[in-house]
Amino acid sequence: MEFFSGIVRFLQEGGVFIYPIAFILVLGIVIAVERWWFLRSVYGVNQRAVGQVQSAVAQADTRRILELASNSTAPLLAMLASGVHRLRSSSRREDMEYAMEEVVLEYSLRLQKRTPFLATLANVATLLGLLGTIMGLIAAFSAVANADPSEKASLLSSSISVAMNTTAFGLITAIPLVFIHALLQGKTASIIDTMEMVGIKLMNSIAKQADGGADDQKA
Repeated sequence: MEFFSGIVRFLQEGGVFIYPIAFILVLGIVIAVERWWFLRSVYGVNQRAVGQVQSAVAQADTRRILELASNSTAPLLAMLASGVHRLRSSSRREDMEYAMEEVVLEYSLRLQKRTPFLATLANVATLLGLLGTIMGLIAAFSAVANADPSEKASLLSSSISVAMNTTAFGLITAIPLVFIHALLQGKTASIIDTMEMVGIKLMNSIAKQADGGADDQKA
């Protein structure tokens, strides 16, 4: 109970800038939870798709890839299906690569959506904390100027202690948001890298299959 009363007292003594920082903290938590849940679900779906399509990619079995893509919502399979469809209209490797890259870029926008806000919110929280402290110090020195000389020292020390609360709360808000932002960026990069890796494997398998067919015809 003393812990919660201490938090309430800390917030009350922080001044008016505590409230926008608290709003930023709540907003950041909401964005972080939503993004983590979304990325976690996409990562899980993609990992299952990798296991399902691995043999088809190694064998360049485009029919099997399209069959799996039609029954799944995995971005990875959508990317492979786009490349296979382009391959049927154009045999150039570059065209297939562009088709898959287009899908990767499309999903990259979805994966990175709102994540940069966390870094921005962390910076704003830190700056609001500093601004609150500066405004608090200005008010403290103004009040001390008109105070009794015997009370100036104690009044100034208590006022400075209260003014520092906004900086402390700003850092308490910013540090977790920066950490979470890095985690989400890492998860996003992992998903995109997996898609690109499987796409390259498919193109290499198709190239090997084409080279093998050409060698058979020469023989």
